[in-house]
Amino acid sequence: MRTHEQTLELDCGKLAPTFTQRLMAALAPLAAALRIVRNRSQVNGLYDLDDNQLRDIGLTRADLTSAFLASTFFEDPSEHLTQAAKRRWRTSATPPYRD
Repeated sequence: MRTHEQTLELDCGKLAPTFTQRLMAALAPLAAALRIVRNRSQVNGLYDLDDNQLRDIGLTRADLTSAFLASTFFEDPSEHLTQAAKRRWRTSATPPYRD
């Protein structure tokens, strides 16, 4: 009696995307554009804060202006503000006290 072994290879790694996945992929650019518009409006609202309030969050009016000038209409200016606040924090942070 002879036994013959067969293996069946399934190509499960290449599944067709579902309708929901295709829909989400198609709507992703729209969602990104809406997020950019919302963030630009939020950053524009920072102009209503006074200088002390801006300093509390690590920003200056010059940071707001440069964020809008450095970013194109399709870029998120909040990224520039985040980097500016981080740079200001790093340069102004004093080293911890050591004995």
